[in-house]
Amino acid sequence: MSLSTVLFLFLSHLGVGIAVTLVFVSRDAGVKFFRFNAGLAAILIVIGLAFRYGAIGIVPDDLSPAAQYGLVALVCAEAALVLYWATIGRALRAIRPAIVAVAVGGGVLAIVLQALAVSAGRSLPVQALTVASFLSSAALLGATCTAMSLGHWYLILPSMEVAHLQSIVKLHIGAMIVRVAVVTAAVVFAIATWQPGLGPSFRHYILSVDGIFFWQRVAFGLAGPAVLSYLTWETAKIRATQSATGILYVDFFTVVVGEVLAKYIILATRVPV
Repeated sequence: MSLSTVLFLFLSHLGVGIAVTLVFVSRDAGVKFFRFNAGLAAILIVIGLAFRYGAIGIVPDDLSPAAQYGLVALVCAEAALVLYWATIGRALRAIRPAIVAVAVGGGVLAIVLQALAVSAGRSLPVQALTVASFLSSAALLGATCTAMSLGHWYLILPSMEVAHLQSIVKLHIGAMIVRVAVVTAAVVFAIATWQPGLGPSFRHYILSVDGIFFWQRVAFGLAGPAVLSYLTWETAKIRATQSATGILYVDFFTVVVGEVLAKYIILATRVPV
């Protein structure tokens, strides 16, 4: 495990998550909104790739097939995002849906393959939980970041319908619920299936000094965003977009802290929290 790997997973999940959630944003947000967020997603992914290659070398011969194919899928998603950013509002309108499909499909495939590479050699339930963990992480990160950006965009387009912000906040809350369910299932499964002779149990880990990372992950990455997303929804319902955006800034910060810690924990303990 290395810091580069943690950052690679986090940045790629955030970038792919933004790309996926843009599909759910109304066109009323305008070309500049989609261009900004597509560019942000592309930058995050390319920085993540730089961290990954910095950790393993330019030619990753030592990677598993799943990890190698995952890198290829992520590079394809990156190329599609750059093309989308460069052409939106300018050209290639007829094939833009195909470009978006490649970006989203390639990104999702890359995340699935990352999960399979991280959980290689583990049981099928653990692999399934790891895939669910990585996908739900990307969904939560993307929905939170996109909601924050869209809330800020009301300063640029004050006439935009508040229903658009309400819709993306609903998506954020849905991603939050799924994320909590996946983490709960992973923790329960890890504790219930531990057997003597398999090393320290996850129960021992979370009750030890090292468990502070797990409890910080729960407090910042799950409990905090759960409360803040609800406050954002209530604020958006009364059309207070500036207040909702302020809450979303804090919400995004807590989600980022929680998901970075989640990447560290899964690499340290192999439990997909």
